[in-house]
Amino acid sequence: MIATDRLILRNWRPSDLEPWIAMNADPQVMEHFPAPLTPADSEAMLHANQALITDKGWGLWAVERRGDGAFLGFTGLMQLRPSNPLAPGVEIGWRFARHAWGSGFASEAARAALAFGFERLALPEIVAFTAEGNVRSQAVMDRVGMARREDLDFDHPALPKGHVLERHVVWVAEAG
Repeated sequence: MIATDRLILRNWRPSDLEPWIAMNADPQVMEHFPAPLTPADSEAMLHANQALITDKGWGLWAVERRGDGAFLGFTGLMQLRPSNPLAPGVEIGWRFARHAWGSGFASEAARAALAFGFERLALPEIVAFTAEGNVRSQAVMDRVGMARREDLDFDHPALPKGHVLERHVVWVAEAG
């Protein structure tokens, strides 16, 4: 568990499932992904995240608001898949429910996850990437001190050529 002034980053609980499914079904939340997730896909992702954190002690943590325990989304670190052009390495990611947008939660949680990666895991660098049009996530990357790396931009290998989300932009944070 990681605590910030307003947030707790923690392992997943059964009570997270309903708001997680709703969040991943929201077309606005999933605007920069190929499609919203089905309830079954969301449930499988929750269990995979939970197992990874239980096994490794880190991963994509559920984020709750300290004041009332409300589930807000996720933030965390994960190993890059071998098919990713940036592999090997570790990426930071986040996704928040619309009701949590505009409050600085993504930046606060991302700063905590970056600190964990550098201080606890001794990572030399952490990358972030998103679809070229996802300016909200890119603003978070900038706010948390990541550097834009145009030389690392890539066409996402999981998307078909010409897909509107194919081009991905890359940001990097380095230790120290």
